[in-house]
Amino acid sequence: MLITHDTECALSILVELLNTAPEACGSEQLPDIAALDGFVVRQEISEIDSLTAQDLTAVHALRGRLRDVFAAGSTAEAAEQVNAVVAAAGTTPRLTNHDHHGWHIHYFAPHAAIGDHLAAELGMALAFIVMAGERERLRNCEAPDCARVFVDLSRNRSRRYCDSRTCGNRLHVAAYRARQRSAEAVTAG
Repeated sequence: MLITHDTECALSILVELLNTAPEACGSEQLPDIAALDGFVVRQEISEIDSLTAQDLTAVHALRGRLRDVFAAGSTAEAAEQVNAVVAAAGTTPRLTNHDHHGWHIHYFAPHAAIGDHLAAELGMALAFIVMAGERERLRNCEAPDCARVFVDLSRNRSRRYCDSRTCGNRLHVAAYRARQRSAEAVTAG
């Protein structure tokens, strides 16, 4: 599957946004405007003016709608949800070449509100995944105590955990210890 650089960046922002929700990490990671501003800076989201309480509310609502795409029961349902997100954003595709990124497409109007900006950009990234028939790449972490999401961009679609260093290693260590205890019980018995 060919994913352009800007789509891959948008998918990364999508995952980071979805994983700020309380259901993903236990507490709200975007509780106020300062946290939202920090998110914008960390994710290098361009063309954003000063943020307001209305922007924070819009991003929280959008985050829920985008998470629903991951939980969609079918491709048709996912497409319908993506279409609704993108349509509500009022996309305005345009070519741009800022910050040494080369020519790429922005799907939002210049200086759009952050909610519309993210809805257009992240919605279009999801649209490309659905259109390519790759919806199964939108995944929930398989660790039993983790509710984070990720986009599996591995060549063979084999990624199972949001982060192999945390969730993956923790489960592998737990399985190893269980095997060791089982072997010790057999030897002792």
